[in-house]
Amino acid sequence: MVENTFETNLSPREGYDSLIDSKYYDDDGRPKRTVILADCYRTGDPINGPRNYTFMDSVSSILGGWNVTWCGIAQYSNLIGTAIGYTIGASISMMAIKRSNCLHDSKGADACHVSANPFMIGFGIAQIFFSQIPDVNEIWWLSIVAAIMSYTYSAIALGLGIAKVAENRTFKGTLTGVSIGDVTKEQKIWGIFQGLGNIAFAYSFSMILIEIQDTIKNPPSEVKTIKKATNISILATTFFYLLCGCSGYAAFGDKVAGNVLTGDGFFNPYWLIDIGNAALVIHLVGGYQLFVQPFFAFVEKEVSKKWPKVGDISFKIPIPGLSPYNLNLFRLVWRTLFVITSTVISMLIPFFNDVLGLIGALGFWPLTVYFPVEMYILQMKIPKWSRKWFFLQTLSVICFIVSAVATVGSVAGIIIDLKSFKPFSLSS
Repeated sequence: MVENTFETNLSPREGYDSLIDSKYYDDDGRPKRTVILADCYRTGDPINGPRNYTFMDSVSSILGGWNVTWCGIAQYSNLIGTAIGYTIGASISMMAIKRSNCLHDSKGADACHVSANPFMIGFGIAQIFFSQIPDVNEIWWLSIVAAIMSYTYSAIALGLGIAKVAENRTFKGTLTGVSIGDVTKEQKIWGIFQGLGNIAFAYSFSMILIEIQDTIKNPPSEVKTIKKATNISILATTFFYLLCGCSGYAAFGDKVAGNVLTGDGFFNPYWLIDIGNAALVIHLVGGYQLFVQPFFAFVEKEVSKKWPKVGDISFKIPIPGLSPYNLNLFRLVWRTLFVITSTVISMLIPFFNDVLGLIGALGFWPLTVYFPVEMYILQMKIPKWSRKWFFLQTLSVICFIVSAVATVGSVAGIIIDLKSFKPFSLSS
């Protein structure tokens, strides 16, 4: 059976208004469904204006011109990079689980070296299956599970850090960070810059905010709902980030690992550490899909425009007790190839912190600051050289500088790692 399955992010159907039942459908014929960026979901009026279903749609309708191409390159390269970073991170946590159990069973007698390659391959296989989920609207349950897992491993890391501080009976570390001598002054500067990139990556949800906002049912309006969700989420995550970071540094000082659950700091209780790492893996499984689905939708939409017949080949697969699954041939082949490619790249460049820092640094300013600020200024008709305009532009310049130095620091870290780099060699 041949059907067109690429309905995600398509424009509203013209001439359909007379057939719309407002009880079940929104004003555009579709089923009812960062604070500044949230105001750009609709063009003109944030409440009643025409919808923009993706970040690029918003940039196209509000800014236009070369901004669209720049946005596409920045957004989708960032999404691809995030997929690679998540694959590396998940494999490190799975390695930590195996090593933790090995050390427990051998009572520390075995060095317990573990290769990351089998775990990266396993993560990739799982993502091949999850990637057959048609679009972001179908993975709401996966994002909920990922969020729960995020708070689970954060709470475990926080608890272990506090327990370690209590055991030490003192706070390790200093207010100025790593001491010169353990590292050179240049290495400390690069580390600070890389840290800025990691912080930027931790808050880099703006690239998929419009796509998420498009899945929200109304009333109340999408902008009101997403602003409330964004404010609560930022407050909660910042609270956990600060607590986990401070407790980890207080527990281990300058020797603290980039991830306290996968480093050499905690070994007992091993089962609790395993639970934390398992929660982190599950979080990354869901997070991977949340970030790649918009890229999948973009590619499939473009393919369906240029070669409609390619994107229309699909088959119904009966599932006992459930609705038949609609298997799209192009989706199966293309998404599988994407996951395989991202997995192989992850095995080639297993620098987790440096990769995340670089991704965050490159995407932070354009996607989190520049485009949202410029769209907001036009959307809200803020006068040039007004106090608000000047404040927003100053903020943009400051964030550009932060992104620039974070990029330099992350690149420096990758260069250092490349000196001892061997492909497919990540192990613990």
